[in-house]
Parts: sequence; C-alpha cells; structure tokens
Amino acid sequence: MKIALIGYGKMGKMIEEIARSRGHEIVSIIDIDNQQDFESESFASADVAIEFTAPQAAYGNYLKAWAKGVKVVSGSTGWMKDHGNEVRKACSEGKTLFWASNFSIGVAIFSAVNRYLAKIMNQFPQYDVEMEETHHIHKLDHPSGTAITLAEEIVENIDRKEAWAEDTTDPKLLRIDHIRRGEVPGIHTIRYDSDADIITISHDAHSRRGFALGAVLAAEYTKEHNGLLTISDMFKF
Repeated sequence: MKIALIGYGKMGKMIEEIARSRGHEIVSIIDIDNQQDFESESFASADVAIEFTAPQAAYGNYLKAWAKGVKVVSGSTGWMKDHGNEVRKACSEGKTLFWASNFSIGVAIFSAVNRYLAKIMNQFPQYDVEMEETHHIHKLDHPSGTAITLAEEIVENIDRKEAWAEDTTDPKLLRIDHIRRGEVPGIHTIRYDSDADIITISHDAHSRRGFALGAVLAAEYTKEHNGLLTISDMFKF
C-alpha cells in the first residue's frame, strides 16, 4: 500500500517505521515547511494519507487530501465542533475519513468495556462516576480527545449524567480531571465510587507505539472501505 504522512513529529516518525516494517511504501511526507507537496504527483499516488497534526490544521488537510482523491486516516482532535457537519456531509458524498481520538487497540478494548460497564452502572445510582486523564507535559489541550470520547460514552449510557465538565461539583455532570507530568504517553482512569466501595478501570499506555500501530492498521482497513469510519467499524465491538 502507498501511504502519505501528514505531520512528521514523534508520532509521524513512528508510524513511518511501523508502516515500512509491514511492507508499505511511504510516497510522501508533508510537514509545516513543505505544504506545497500536497500538489505533488507523489502525494496524489497515495492510497491513504495518515494525518497527525494540530486541531487548527486538520480540516484543511482533509480537504487538500480529498481534492487529490486520497483517503485520510486522522488522529487529530479539536476540529469536530467547527467542522464536524462538513466532514459528515463530505463523507456521505464519497470522501473517506477514518477518525479516532485514539488508535490504540488496547484503548479500543477499554472503550468497549467502558460502554458495557456504564450500561450496568446506570442501574445503580449509589455510584458516582468520575474520570482522570494523565499525559506528558507537552500536551497542552485538556481534557484529551480520548477522555472526551470515553466521557461521551458514559453520558450516553448513564441517565443521571447530562454532560461532562472539568472543575465541577454538579452531580449531573461527569467530572474529568487532567494531570500533566513527565513524558507519560497516556493514562485514563474511570472510577465508580459509593459509600460501600469503589470500582476502577484504567488504561495505561507504555509508549506511543500502540497508537502508531493502530493508525497503520486503520490505514490498511481504510484502503478497502469508504465513508466516515472509526475504530468500532474496524474491530466490530
């Protein structure tokens, strides 16, 4: 498969390594200093572009890739509020985007457990639920995209929670706390606490490698599928 990379930071370099190890060809690498390469023949030859950039750049990158007939796999977050409707419309009209807030296989499994547990805990109002996410000091946005996805799954399945929020004591809101320390790749913890006991589930990433592998697996899936795709399509959870 021919892959283009959009964004060439730590994640992009790791994706390149894993993609090559799985026999794929990297035909184009686009970063801040060579945006003109979106117009190149090498970029247009890609089956899929894997995009990990900043929220303010992501949607524009999708448009540039689609204009060249290239499908996109993206882990960028923060663009949905402003451009979610446009992306859904484009994907309903023939464009393809595989988007996930986290490509880790472990997080996909964790997410499935999260949804199942929330459905069970909806029957037990004596348990209050809260979430904590920890990441490296270079991550400026909060809460993380993964935490938001997990929180939305909880809110969808627990009637007593209307939405999520940071720094809240409102019992109708799911509280998300964030911690930034060291070089932590990512820890997400969900707690159900009652007077009698506490139930905790947690995912602790050892490195970014699991995220990078998941992105390459998503690219392999996206080559053969169309429309707006996500982790649940690939793993059928």
